[in-house]
Amino acid sequence: MTKPVFEPAITPELIAAHGLKPDEYTRLLEIIGREPSYTELGIFSAMWNEHCSYKSSKKWLRTLPTTGPQVICGPGENAGVVDIGDGQAVIFKMESHNHPSYIEPHQGAATGVGGILRDVFTMGARPIAAMNALSFGVPAHPKTKHLVKGVVEGVGSYGNAFGVPTVGGEVRFHASYNGNCLVNAFAAGLADTDKIFYSVASGVGMPVVYLGAKTGRDGVGGATMASAEFDDTIEEKRPTVQVGDPFTEKRLLEACLELMQTGAVISIQDMGAAGLTCSAVEMGDKGGLGIRLQLNDVPQRELHMTAYEMMLSESQERMLMVLNPALEAQARAVFVKWDLDFAIVGETIAEDRFLIMLGDEVKADLPLSKLASSAPEYDRPWVETPKAAPLGDVPAIGAMDALRALIGSPNYAHKAWVYEQYDSMVMADTVRTPGLGAGVVRVHGTPKLLAFTSDVTPRYVMANPFEGGKQAVAEAYRNLCAVGATPLATTDNLNFGNPEKPEIMGQFVGAIKGIGAAVAALDMPIVSGNVSLYNETDGKGILPTPTIGAVGILASADDLIAGLPQNGDMVLVIGETHGHMGQTALLAEAFGMETGDAPHVDLKAERKHGEFLRKHRKLVNAATDLGDGGLALAAFEMAEGAGFGVWLETGSVTTLFAEDQARYLVACDVADAAALMAAGEKAGVAVKQVGQFGGTSVCFGTASAPMVELSALYRTAFEKAVG
Repeated sequence: MTKPVFEPAITPELIAAHGLKPDEYTRLLEIIGREPSYTELGIFSAMWNEHCSYKSSKKWLRTLPTTGPQVICGPGENAGVVDIGDGQAVIFKMESHNHPSYIEPHQGAATGVGGILRDVFTMGARPIAAMNALSFGVPAHPKTKHLVKGVVEGVGSYGNAFGVPTVGGEVRFHASYNGNCLVNAFAAGLADTDKIFYSVASGVGMPVVYLGAKTGRDGVGGATMASAEFDDTIEEKRPTVQVGDPFTEKRLLEACLELMQTGAVISIQDMGAAGLTCSAVEMGDKGGLGIRLQLNDVPQRELHMTAYEMMLSESQERMLMVLNPALEAQARAVFVKWDLDFAIVGETIAEDRFLIMLGDEVKADLPLSKLASSAPEYDRPWVETPKAAPLGDVPAIGAMDALRALIGSPNYAHKAWVYEQYDSMVMADTVRTPGLGAGVVRVHGTPKLLAFTSDVTPRYVMANPFEGGKQAVAEAYRNLCAVGATPLATTDNLNFGNPEKPEIMGQFVGAIKGIGAAVAALDMPIVSGNVSLYNETDGKGILPTPTIGAVGILASADDLIAGLPQNGDMVLVIGETHGHMGQTALLAEAFGMETGDAPHVDLKAERKHGEFLRKHRKLVNAATDLGDGGLALAAFEMAEGAGFGVWLETGSVTTLFAEDQARYLVACDVADAAALMAAGEKAGVAVKQVGQFGGTSVCFGTASAPMVELSALYRTAFEKAVG
């Protein structure tokens, strides 16, 4: 017997608490022609918030290039699907769990990993790789150490227990994230191209089946919370954070993949943001069908749950499926075997209705199509980001002091403290572990390899959203080329502040235009992604952080550039160095300056130089792109990883630390260096010898320091800052 529930009256305060603006509530009333029930208000709030509806970003997301001969499925599904030949596809996506991770770092990060893994395996793919991109406040901020520890533990505990290798990512610190960290999680999986599962419901009277773990009260209101700014009531939002169980998720993966082999699945959708509401509405809307749910049949782990709580719970490790009724017994047997719930909770109906029953009581009766495809859509006013003021004089600093400023900063110090908490070798197919640009994984049972990377430089995007957006894609492209991979496609995670502020919306528009230009020029279409807005605390926004995740392919291990420089190898730079110092890592770390313009990104040069490196990979022992910290930091990192010193002929701080784009640093033996320079001359690509690897010191012109001393600083600075 259900306990009688007294639902609150619908007041302006309650409407505002659900994130609905007065005009949106008026629109809701026009759609249903009456006052909503409490459950209906919750459903509209979940479906119309920014996190589920993309109401501020949809207009601009439509401008992104999303197609190409390699693309099987672009945005709109749980994840993007890209052809990798031989009847196989890579399925991948990146998604944010920013707000939950700030409130409850361990569970927020863990369930971010769990959610992105479900997005991948709900399409029939076995996950093969994970990455994460993390942005925190400055180490001196009172919350930072707690957040770093909790987030890294949460990412590691979930991914390690589930059994997916974490092969790459990034970690940054900046005061703009003091009140709002970013946790962006990426996952990729493999599937056969003829065995991909989609979320489009079809057929009338088909059973709607609940799969996985039981529903609790954790995460109720999570999607709405994720679309709100923070203030000093942050601690009160802790109950909106979900709790994850990676071992249940592992069983859910195996059960889903086994279920898919039976032919019982008509459509399937992960229960992520807004839980049962969003998954049911999306499946029905895509198929042009209505859905009737009976909540008494929903497996529950808490007593007396209300319709509101069940519809909006974001309990983890759950799926919703439309089932072929002829195969119900087979399907149920699979889930019984894996000790997971399998419950028929409703059916598809012909009418455009979302009908929610609790016993004999109607808790919601809404036009289903109006909840998803008819959600509000805004053309937010925006202003272009003003052109950055000229840089002016760069303060004087010695080359070695400049290097120490970078490698002694947690932004550029060695990140082993982070990635050694992640299992990067589980599944035994990892070829290149974190810490060196792109991670690389074998496609099991074939000679092929897949490379994964994520990148963005928020300082650049702040100074110049268009160039910064281009640069994030270009750097991801270079990271893939530097391991010999042909870039295939991208996913984005667009983290910004409050879109109702025209200057923030201007950052978003500029970045989207830059990303669009770059993915088109570099043939890396956006196939999936996520938008995270309202990343603000007390009205102060984060740096605009449009993270780009990218995937590339290698035909075989013979194409891989994954070695280290050999003692005596020449240091060569592919690409032109003009000395761009605006918004550089050196200015930020050595002087606390974020001034000047972002570097210009020449997309034709990016493509030409990347193709040149891949074509001549056999001449190269090791390669890395030149990004933050320029030539000096890249040469130091490569030499330090190989265990000896490096000499660069220039002592010019500008030449050493400039961040001009479309450049790579490569290590070649003497004969191959000559051959590469000759090939560059023939192809019209600048290739210049700038130094040599070897010895026990780092020498820039006449300045030098022992590698052992610099290495000690580089390998301990991160833990000192956050440990």
